[in-house]
Amino acid sequence: MGDPCISITPENKAYIDEPLCVGCGICPKICPFGAIDIINLPEELKQQPIHRYGENQFALYNLPVPVFGKVVGLLGRNGIGKSTAMQILAGVLKPNFEKYEKEATYRDLIDYFKGTEAQAYFEKLERNEIKVSFKPQQVELIPKSFQGSVEELLRKVDEKQEFDKIVDILELSKILDRDITQVSGGELQRVAIAACVLKKANVYFFDEPTSYLDIKQRLKVARFIRSLATEDTAVMVIEHDLIILDYLTDFVHLIYGKESGYGVVSGLKATKNGINTYLSGYMREENIRFRDQQITFEKNPQEETTSVNKLLNWKDFQRSYGNFSLEVKEGTVFGHDVVGILGENGIGKTSFVKELVAESKKENSELLELADTIGILKVAYKPQYIEHNDEIVRLYLKDALKYELQLIKPLKIDHLLDLTLSQLSGGELQRVAIAKVLASDAHIYLLDEPSAYLDVEQRLALSKVMSTMMEVKRASALVVDHDLLFVDYISKRLLVFEGEPAIKGRVTGPFSMEEGMNNFLSGLDITFRRDEANNRPRVNKIDSQKDREQKLSGNLYYG
Repeated sequence: MGDPCISITPENKAYIDEPLCVGCGICPKICPFGAIDIINLPEELKQQPIHRYGENQFALYNLPVPVFGKVVGLLGRNGIGKSTAMQILAGVLKPNFEKYEKEATYRDLIDYFKGTEAQAYFEKLERNEIKVSFKPQQVELIPKSFQGSVEELLRKVDEKQEFDKIVDILELSKILDRDITQVSGGELQRVAIAACVLKKANVYFFDEPTSYLDIKQRLKVARFIRSLATEDTAVMVIEHDLIILDYLTDFVHLIYGKESGYGVVSGLKATKNGINTYLSGYMREENIRFRDQQITFEKNPQEETTSVNKLLNWKDFQRSYGNFSLEVKEGTVFGHDVVGILGENGIGKTSFVKELVAESKKENSELLELADTIGILKVAYKPQYIEHNDEIVRLYLKDALKYELQLIKPLKIDHLLDLTLSQLSGGELQRVAIAKVLASDAHIYLLDEPSAYLDVEQRLALSKVMSTMMEVKRASALVVDHDLLFVDYISKRLLVFEGEPAIKGRVTGPFSMEEGMNNFLSGLDITFRRDEANNRPRVNKIDSQKDREQKLSGNLYYG
């Protein structure tokens, strides 16, 4: 026809005329930066996007709806519009309906959603009958926007005059005098939740409220957030920990599409059915398949490793670190083993790992007994917090590039190789750091909270990657994580840490999955069952018949 489909804008950027594009797929292959995706939208998707960030950029279709008296969850991959949708509902972001020159008004939103529950929500927003409070995803940015102590921050936002009550519930009393720049990630998360809740509002939004928290803290925060939902108050949550999402919410919206391309918000679903639909990859009502394969779990816990290939054995030992004491009981790691490590924050997990590394470097360690094939134990370690710098990803991962099929492609790192580490998002940096560690030469791989910033599908993909790499390397892994579903999916055995955070810790195991989970859950007062559709672990309601039966039998995890 002679019309230019691809042209260069005055800003010297490539522009694609979308109505002219026939989706031939040539330009994504030619583009040297991997910057182009040609996406065919579902045929049923004929309505205008709620918001689009710019020409040829991400578009969001439809919006979730808060429900008064209930907790509604948003479930979907990273980069698919969950935070965008929540920011629009919270009034943080004004949508544009693909008209980039002007922002939409509440009247535009009311007309767009006429006849739906969203219409009533935006009418109340327009009349100022709804006041919202929003907890953002990136709590680590709080110290950059506020200077002072934790108490000063919370006093400043306390509109309800409930400072003492909220501080007690979220266990913040010990850090009130501390400067906001000196608190840990988990403490900062609870401070952010407290700041959100202390504001007078009738709709509360929480974007990933359990990041950095251990399982005990996650359950406490989930119960607290649930308690906020009353007849006059609605709560909406984004959460990647499926066990906590299931425990916390009454309903969910699924968000599907293409990462960084477009996102579509599904209709409201009961939580159990919504999560099962998400794991199945197919929405029957919309007749949409958004994943090629179904995600299922083993009905029974993985059997304890019976390999005679004993890699490492440690004897009983005790250590003191200032006011903290650590007691370790004898344990063994086998070849090709993946051992999950469970325990609260501040209970000695990292200290234990560092002791193993230090002992392995001694010429004649009295504590470690290594396999005959090992001279000096080589350990590869991924810390909990990963630092950004300006190193190019391709150079950072030079040893990992030879594992293209085992690491680079499954972790979806190939399009990041020419960026610098400082340009990566939290989830991208996490995947790159994991790939670097797994590619290094070691007998034991220690990963501290590898699921942080990863979405549900990335977490499950990582478990398969780790299993493959342990076979390739003929090595074993110790994995510290607080997502029980991820630990269940990835682990063959469990190491359990008990005690009192910052005072004393006690290490026992590794146990079989069933014994380890029973030991760990006995201190949490909760029980788990398996979902009949896909065998995923689910928390029983406290004091339900199933909960009482399992506590009576002593079988807390697999019911």
